[in-house]
Amino acid sequence: MTVQNARSTILELFRVAGDGFVSGARISRTLGVSRTAVWKKIEQLRLLGYAIEAVPSKGYRLQGSPDLLLPAEVSNALGTRHIGRQVIYFAQTDSTNLRAHELGKSGAPEGTVVLADSQTAGKGRLGRRWSSPAGVNLYASVLVRPPVAPRHASQLTFLSAAAVARTVAETASLPVSVKWPNDVLVAGRKIAGLLNELDAETERIHYLVLGIGVNLNMTADQFPEDLRYPATSMLLATGRSVSRIDFTRCLLRHLDVLYELYLTQGFVPVLEAWMSYFDLIGRAVEVDYHDRRVVGTVAGLDDDGALLLVLGDGSRERVLAGDVRPLK
Repeated sequence: MTVQNARSTILELFRVAGDGFVSGARISRTLGVSRTAVWKKIEQLRLLGYAIEAVPSKGYRLQGSPDLLLPAEVSNALGTRHIGRQVIYFAQTDSTNLRAHELGKSGAPEGTVVLADSQTAGKGRLGRRWSSPAGVNLYASVLVRPPVAPRHASQLTFLSAAAVARTVAETASLPVSVKWPNDVLVAGRKIAGLLNELDAETERIHYLVLGIGVNLNMTADQFPEDLRYPATSMLLATGRSVSRIDFTRCLLRHLDVLYELYLTQGFVPVLEAWMSYFDLIGRAVEVDYHDRRVVGTVAGLDDDGALLLVLGDGSRERVLAGDVRPLK
């Protein structure tokens, strides 16, 4: 039994016991290890932040849990169909997207979720650095294998954004909106960013990595000074911290619901979910293509999620990529 599975098994025994004790003998029998090995595993859980009481002749009792995105916590009673079949956690990694790519290439099942407490090389769209301090935010990558052509892969960006927006709205009563194509905002400030990456042949997706970063309990002094856009966190927006475990579980459930919709009904209901948070229809925006800039009025999105603009001369432009900013 792996260390991760052993931890999960012990924590499940504690959950079943509720406020009661679990004897060392029972843990020993369940894991198939010695009582000395049980004690060592309990100590490992304590080092992770679990408060565990030990009483002679009674055993062990769980008194408190850390807000760490451990598989045993995230997977507990998750109840999803697709997303979260396997949850993998790193205390620190360079990038959850890179780890998900490795898993995708090695045949990991669809719905595998990679979580990290911190990242040393987190990145966002266009290669921009994503600040990833430890212990405060959500850094996640979800592996999916949708049976669609690679040209439709961008549709999953809208799915991820809609799931994050729903989770933020459900967690706190906040003015949530989405910024085309892959940011989630609260009161006009960026609270989450998405980076989807693809491995495919000409007509077949091998796998898709849905990279998700959400600012949860980040304080103002933890944000980099060189931010391109104004940012916020759940803590700054609400004045209170949120459980990273609860937020992550809620997000995985929303991802699962939307992914099931996508598989069974196509992109339309997913785009409708995303559009319910999009507030730029009829507004003037500037699109930065990096080699030129275009100003126009947002007319809507087409069936593939491309942004449709009406330019000053009445012509229309279909935007597939670029930075979009509303004009005041």
